[in-house]
Order: sequence, then C-alpha cells, then structure tokens
Amino acid sequence: MGYTVRCHDPSRAISDDAVREGTVVLIDNVRHLGAQIPTAVRRVGESVLLLGAREAAEPPVPSPPPLRLSKFHAPEIVFGPRSVQEAAHAAIRIGARRPLVITDPGLLEAGWPSELLTHLSATGLVPQMWFDITPNPKDHEIEAGFARYVEGGCDVVLGIGGGSVMDAAKGIALLAANGGGILDYEGIDRIEHPIPPMIMLPSTSGTGADVSQFCIVTDTERHTKITIMGRALVPDVSVIDPRLLTTMPDDLNAATGLDALTHGIEAFVSLAHGPLTDHHALQAISLVHANLVRTMMRPRDAAARSAMAQAALEAGLAFTNAILGATHAMSHQAGGLLDLPHGVVNGVLLPHVIRFNGATVPERFVPIAQAMGLADLAGAPAEESVERVADEVRRLADEVGVPKGLADLGVTESDIPRLAQLTLGDACLTTNPRPVSLTDVTALFRAAL
Repeated sequence: MGYTVRCHDPSRAISDDAVREGTVVLIDNVRHLGAQIPTAVRRVGESVLLLGAREAAEPPVPSPPPLRLSKFHAPEIVFGPRSVQEAAHAAIRIGARRPLVITDPGLLEAGWPSELLTHLSATGLVPQMWFDITPNPKDHEIEAGFARYVEGGCDVVLGIGGGSVMDAAKGIALLAANGGGILDYEGIDRIEHPIPPMIMLPSTSGTGADVSQFCIVTDTERHTKITIMGRALVPDVSVIDPRLLTTMPDDLNAATGLDALTHGIEAFVSLAHGPLTDHHALQAISLVHANLVRTMMRPRDAAARSAMAQAALEAGLAFTNAILGATHAMSHQAGGLLDLPHGVVNGVLLPHVIRFNGATVPERFVPIAQAMGLADLAGAPAEESVERVADEVRRLADEVGVPKGLADLGVTESDIPRLAQLTLGDACLTTNPRPVSLTDVTALFRAAL
C-alpha cells in the first residue's frame, strides 16, 4: 500500500487530529524521501506514523539486552569494631544452646576465640571448641571436627578465623545434617537436608567465605581441592570486626588481599554477573587497590583495615552470586597439589587469565581499570584497559611480595598435564567468560610457570 508523505515542521506541535486522520508525520528533518528512515514506526489506521526520525544516515540505536532472572544470596551482616560480642546475641537468636566454636592454633594465640567464648558464656550458652585445623582444610580434618560436634552435643556452628576455618566449619555443619564423607558432596547443590545454623567471624580480609555458598576442601588422596557449592552453605550471620585483621602475619594479609581482588575481577567478568554483583565487584576492586599496601605498611591503620574488611565482604557478595572463573579453577588445583596459599597462587595466575579473557570480552575490563584509578585511558581501545589491568595486578603482587611464577612456589613442568586436566572439572570454570580447552589451560599454566 502507498502512503502520502507530508513533511512536518518540527517546530510545530502535532495535533491528535492529524494522527487520527492518518497523516504521515516526520519529526526532525530527513534529507530525502528515498533514504531509509530509522526510528520507531507505528501504524495508525491506514497510515504510518514515524516517531522521532533522525538524520537518514544514522544507524538505529541497538536495543538493550533483555533482563534475565537472577538471585542474590546474602547472610545477615554485622559490621564494625567490637562486633564480636554480637555473635553471642546472634547465636541466641538462632537457637543455640551448645555451639561449636571452630578456629585454628594461630588465632587461639592471638586471643580472639577467648573473647568470643567469654561473650557466649555470658549469655548462658555452653560453648564447645575444636581447633585441629590446618591451612587448606583436609577431608579427614573436617570429618574429625564433625566427630567433635557429635561428641559435644552441639547445635550451632561458629567459625572464627580465615577461609580454612570457615570452610571447615561449613563442612562440619554439612556432615551434621547429611552424614557420609565430605568428598561425597563435591559439585553443585548436592546437599539434601538443611544444615545447622552457622555464624562466621572472618579474621582475614579476602576469602569471602563468611558470605559465600562455597566450601573448598583438600582431597588428600587425589592431592587436589574440591569445590562444594550450594545455597545451604551461605552462613546465617557474618560478624565482621576489623580488629581481628590486625593480627594477621604479612604473608597472609598479602595473600587474602589478592584473593579479594581476584574475586572482584572474576565476578565482574563472569558469565553470571549482573547489576548487583557488578556494583559489589567494582567496589571491592577499588578498595583493595587503594588499601592493601597501606595495611602492609601500617598494620594498625584502623581506616585501612576497615576498608579491607569491606573489600573482602563486597568481593564475597559478588562472587558467591556471580561465581568465578579460570583463575580460581586453576588455583584450586595448584593449591591442592602442593598445599599452597590460595591467594598467592591467584596473584600469580590472575594477570595471565586477564589477558586470556580480555581477548574475548575486552570491554568488561574498562570499568575495572577505572575502579583501579588507572589514568590516561579515556577514548583508548578496550584492549588497552585489559593490558593495563593485567600489568597493575602484577605490580601490586610485586609490591606485596608475591612470587612472579608458579615455579617459585614449587610447581614443575611435569605437574602441568595433571593440573590442566583437573582444572577442566572445576565448577568455577563454568562461568569463565571465554571457553577454556585443555590446550588453553595447559598454555596458561605454562605461561604462569
């Protein structure tokens, strides 16, 4: 059907009568009627109404991607100095009578568990304690902790310590309700029965285990780490007292800070990212970048410690909902093989994975570069942000004393085929923004050696 075209003066109002009469209205100038005119087209009777026409040569504005359904898991969060006492009130609220306090020998020496026990006892609770845990918690350690839970007639789990303590606490709670061995639950959503309530008090600034749905356990037979993942593993309450961070040794401070940075970057580029996780991820990246070195230089700097505690929290909220990527999938294998500090391995691997992923999604690294305060990138290609972010991560790792390669940590060329094969089975790889083949991961390990 043909239409009569009337060019409308954009300075004049368009009457409702004109629309009802079927007039074709052009808003803004069009160079010539033979050009293809973009913008919205609406049928009115037997005519066409062209709304908001621009210059004929301009391409149409692309539609935004459709919103997708997402969930955001988070526990109750208590944040601030001297908040340890709030853990006792939280334990009462969730029905504790004989809570099991899980910690490690290092934190016992620092004195924080004693403060927690004092508060628990003051509320009338009868706390039990277990602290036979080592870094990168082992399968048999978690099963021993479960036996202590049963022996003590416990009903609630409190973990006070770093990521290893909190992972052990989650594993013990899991077994308390589901039985079996901890390795039986490797994978995603394999927990059938509700687990006892959990309260976590982090003493490091990076693992995010106090808010996450992950539990990482060392399989001592296969010499690797397994990932257990599920909504049931998100603690009920996270009590974050920045004072607990002041007794970390420097190497642990560096490792956990780089872990938080890795969480933020991997969550931001993850296939499962969303608006909420993006916000927390970028905030975590900015806070780590601005404060990690300050805490290394001035361990008692309260403002810097609070900022790093917040960074760890926000990174945890980001990655437990957006999941992670190839850095963590690879790090779990190297850490499990040689019992290495997880955050240190992340610091070595992350720049290599950034460059690998940046070849596919360079635009995702532009906001990351901005969060790091990297200057002189306005108008530059996104690929330049990828390179600058990778270089900045390596510079920060150098400044806090992280080795440049995996070989410095004891990984050898002969280890790579096994590490690469195990990486392909890690749950964190499923949300990496770029598909990863065995050849790819092998090349990444070699580049990081």
